Amino acid sequence: MKRYLNWLLVAVLSSAFIMSACSKSDSGTNNDKEQLPIVGSWLSEGQNVAPLLLGLGIVKIEAQFNDDNTYTVVSYDTSNAMVTYEGTYTAEKSDVDNIYNITINQSKPTALTSVGIFMVDETKDPREMTYEIVQTQPDIGATPPTPKDGFGSTNGGALGTWNVQKYVEVK
Repeated sequence: MKRYLNWLLVAVLSSAFIMSACSKSDSGTNNDKEQLPIVGSWLSEGQNVAPLLLGLGIVKIEAQFNDDNTYTVVSYDTSNAMVTYEGTYTAEKSDVDNIYNITINQSKPTALTSVGIFMVDETKDPREMTYEIVQTQPDIGATPPTPKDGFGSTNGGALGTWNVQKYVEVK
């Protein structure tokens, strides 16, 4: 179980901790298409950190999603030690409300792929994002959440909201 949680942590951190220095108005390579709502700088701390991560000592996550489909995520533990995650992502709007599918291809500190969903509440100021993702490669036996089943659907709902991360946009 501990091995599974460690892999899940890596997957969640790799996927969920993706953001740093650009603002929503920064230009990039996506000039011909609408900017994804995930683009921007995000912060998760306190009760916004997924309970699964809190249980593993993660207390703060700073994420930057760029419009060139790159990301940087920095996670902090209870001793303020930080880990930086980097890679690329793809995202597309699903047929369910404002939920997007996302695939994270992490390159640092280790290569892996994570799959999940996110939704950005554009009515809030600052914007708020709900994010749920799990590692799929290397396979750790986790089943990604789906837009149809909504947030809390990782592993068919077995984890409830333990893997659901909340972020607030940093302007």
